[in-house]
Amino acid sequence: MTKGAQLFDLRGKRALISGSSQGIGFALARGLAEAGAEVVLNGREGAKLAAAVKTLRGEGHAVDQLVFDVTDHEGVRAAVDGFEASTGAIEILVNNAGIQHRAELENFPADAFDQLLQTNIAGVFNVGQAVARHMIGRGAGKIINIASVQTMLARPGIAPYTATKGAVGNLTKGMATDWAKHGLQCNGIAPGYFDTPLNAALVADPQFSDWLEKRTPAGRWGNVEELVGACVFLSAPASSFVNGHTLYVDGGITASL
Repeated sequence: MTKGAQLFDLRGKRALISGSSQGIGFALARGLAEAGAEVVLNGREGAKLAAAVKTLRGEGHAVDQLVFDVTDHEGVRAAVDGFEASTGAIEILVNNAGIQHRAELENFPADAFDQLLQTNIAGVFNVGQAVARHMIGRGAGKIINIASVQTMLARPGIAPYTATKGAVGNLTKGMATDWAKHGLQCNGIAPGYFDTPLNAALVADPQFSDWLEKRTPAGRWGNVEELVGACVFLSAPASSFVNGHTLYVDGGITASL
């Protein structure tokens, strides 16, 4: 293997990806596995998670699963501590679990707002803290938080979601500020508009897709596989001095008016 290839080699590493039974999380898990990592899939629904694990194992990848709800602080910690004790180190964490709720801000349900906060922000804190405690003891680790173009921009009808993703961007900076001295690299990936189950209603809306294609310099929706390269880079030795950065993978939408 060439020295350049070694910079992106994840063989011998183990990665936990939250919310990885479908969509972006599943694509990132598959991509990290293809780069050589053993992957640990996470979700709340055991049957759905088991199906995703079966698919990746069928492709020849080394896969474990860990069922927990990212909003349950104590449950997350117990699951992570138990896995570390029984199976081994989690050297890469991808905080991907997230939800969306669309409504006019003046009519936005308070319970939906709280669910967004708990999943999209507290979930990143809960899993990040639980895993980082072990990484700090080892003096090394990679944490990748999945942000959004809404970390930088806003659209009508999703103001609370925008607030949560803005917070993810700043929490990423905070993680780097606190944990870089312990050998951790903490960064974010901010996807643009990708064809995922979370965006199914928008993908099915011809008017929205037309707007998006005109608004995005690349002129199209993103494919989830196009996020893999960024994730491998931020998981690998190649990013050893990258910290507190959010990498936008958005077809240019944040670069253009």
